[in-house]
Amino acid sequence: MEKIKDLNLDRIREKAEVPSIGNDLLVFKDVKAIPQLDEPRRMNCLIVAVCTKGRGGYVLNQKEYAITPGDAMILTDGQIVEKIWMSDNAEGMALLISNAFIFEILKDIRNLSILFLLTRNHPVFPIQEDEIRIAQEYLDMIHERVTRKDYILRKDVLRLLIVTMIYDLGSVFYRVMNATDNHSYDTKSEKIFVEFIQLVEKHCRRERRVSWYAQQLKLTPKYLSEIISSVSKCSPNAWIDKYVTNEIRIMLRQTDMKICDIAKELHFPNQSFLGKYFRENVGISPIKYRKGMEGK
Repeated sequence: MEKIKDLNLDRIREKAEVPSIGNDLLVFKDVKAIPQLDEPRRMNCLIVAVCTKGRGGYVLNQKEYAITPGDAMILTDGQIVEKIWMSDNAEGMALLISNAFIFEILKDIRNLSILFLLTRNHPVFPIQEDEIRIAQEYLDMIHERVTRKDYILRKDVLRLLIVTMIYDLGSVFYRVMNATDNHSYDTKSEKIFVEFIQLVEKHCRRERRVSWYAQQLKLTPKYLSEIISSVSKCSPNAWIDKYVTNEIRIMLRQTDMKICDIAKELHFPNQSFLGKYFRENVGISPIKYRKGMEGK
């Protein structure tokens, strides 16, 4: 069977001329402009959209979802999406964010694992009229700053805007979760996933062994791998790598630390090991990433 191809922002940019920040962020003022899929794709980015008029739908992980006016939609990394469609009279906006940028945005968000579970369990959910207005205001501000290419530090401003939007609309997430769930987790597996992510968030600078996390949770490494992969469609190693590479990204872009000192801070044997690890996970050397040469 042929491997399912990834859905990346660079692939979408090829088919849609919309305001963007490189391959990190795309803004669609018209949801109908989101390119249709010619085959199933594995999400390698984040899609957030709000529908204010018309209808639409898509198939996610082989399950069909309908989109109606007043619905929000969030598609996250690792999911298989196909058959996205919107009616001719559909209106709304959408943000498409790369995995690298979304991890940079969410690094300071509390209860990130809960947010992840919510988007997995409720990829489409209704939002109220005042919440739509607030979301629209943020999306308009984001669109304005993306289109102004001379805007000083626009990527940093956009990162903070999106974080603020998430906090401002946090009541939406909790209302949806409380309306459909009796507690924060649907299953024992999801509880283990949340505890695992919380451990990774706290200890990833020092610990990158799945066996260490399994020991803290009093599980075998094999069982932990099965649970995490089942809940998130992503292995424990992949989650650890996401958090570690994000720490490296932040240090490279937001500090003037020498790469050898970053390696020491994150408990790599030396700079060479860190460089190899970063290239394997990001596809570019730390030096080139620090110079902003990704995608070149």
